[in-house]
Amino acid sequence: MKPSLRNYMPERADRYFSGSSEQRRAARALFESVADLPLICPHGHVDPQLFAEAAYHFESPAEFFLIPDHYVFRMLYSQGVRLEAQGVSVNEGEDASEVETDHRRIWQTFAENYHLFQGTPTGLWLRDELHDLFGITEKLTPSNAQTVYDRIAERLAAPDFTPRKLYEQFGVEALTTTDAATDTLEHHRAIQASDWDGRIFPTFRPDKVVNDLDQPDWQEQIELLRAVSGMDIGGYGGYIAALEGRRAFFKEMGATATDHAAETPYTEVLSPAEADAIFQRGLAGQASADDARRFTGHMLVEMARMSSEDGLVMQLHPGSIRNHNRAVFSRFGADKGADIPHALDFTRNLKPLLDQFGSHPSLRLILFTLDESTSARELAPLAGHYPILRIGPPWWFYDSINGMRNFFAQVMETAGIYNTVGFNDDTRAFASIPSRHELWRRIACDWLAGLLLEGQIDDEDAYAMAHALAYGLAKEAYGL
Repeated sequence: MKPSLRNYMPERADRYFSGSSEQRRAARALFESVADLPLICPHGHVDPQLFAEAAYHFESPAEFFLIPDHYVFRMLYSQGVRLEAQGVSVNEGEDASEVETDHRRIWQTFAENYHLFQGTPTGLWLRDELHDLFGITEKLTPSNAQTVYDRIAERLAAPDFTPRKLYEQFGVEALTTTDAATDTLEHHRAIQASDWDGRIFPTFRPDKVVNDLDQPDWQEQIELLRAVSGMDIGGYGGYIAALEGRRAFFKEMGATATDHAAETPYTEVLSPAEADAIFQRGLAGQASADDARRFTGHMLVEMARMSSEDGLVMQLHPGSIRNHNRAVFSRFGADKGADIPHALDFTRNLKPLLDQFGSHPSLRLILFTLDESTSARELAPLAGHYPILRIGPPWWFYDSINGMRNFFAQVMETAGIYNTVGFNDDTRAFASIPSRHELWRRIACDWLAGLLLEGQIDDEDAYAMAHALAYGLAKEAYGL
């Protein structure tokens, strides 16, 4: 018989803390001082439609936990569970007959593979969600899957279990979505026209009309921009004017930030004539991959220029080769868990942008990375010097216990915490937001407890830094 390991497990109140009992006590005291602070959610991908209708209810446990969460289905896919079996919809024109539509079967498949999430951040978030939202303390197994499903489904159907009520229950103070430059923001309009006082704001993301002008659908995106802006976009000047107009509209709708995903942080300053020549080749379907690279690099500088004028905080998320699995992209489309990181160079690639705007008093640029090797070598020294720069929290694959610990170890000594921006949850899975913030707060407080016990900071410093990392830095950085 195997001996019980229960005596080695920390109390739930001390989970995720490390080190000695003395450090645990200090970490617990720090965490208790910030545990109930409101949640600032300045960068995420929750669908605003959830909040547009007061009576919106989630269809099922599968919709609530699984279908919007690529962290879940990418893990199952890696172990041979077909995306169709997980209810992932296919592209228009693809045969959808094999896509599972029975949410109970989708849930059963998930339960049969629940062990795959052992020791992963997704596993921690799911466990906390089941416990905190539904009172489920037993481990999900194939045998109890349908019983657990029924308990969750009953709670989901309750009158008070709506996204708006959960927003209030979670203690969210502000939440932003991520919206294409061509989005009409109709759901945001509905939220603002309602009598609900939840603070849901859009974020301007122009990637589809900025990146990849060598791809066939780029011209379609420009047509959408032309239609929604009502402007003539026959040349580069009209294109810039249309983007500026869309930014102004987003700002009127409450946006405080923009968001930019690029394969690399490459920037370049083109003359208006060079930019227009590339733009015209894009419109004609004759742009090369090098044209696309240079144009995207130039437009990052232009977006910095626009942010210096309109005050929208600029976020840059480089480092992912999107839709790496060609077969998955062809059948299911984008954002299906097949985006893969690669190595980056910030120092050289950002220099043209920083030469123009690095000390601008009205610009803030928040940098994220999927290349951890750049955190200590490049990002911390850059943010520790240039006034416009801040470092975003561990992102995507590093939104985890080890990712956060590495972040504190690699960034803070050089940059200091006040050149970082606290935490953002960066998720489509609305239910996981409190768990993600709690994990960050616990790891931050554990790190601070270590500094306290080493004599690097005192009590006053520790409590102030805990508050900043949990709440103040994000609120200030994004103007929320």
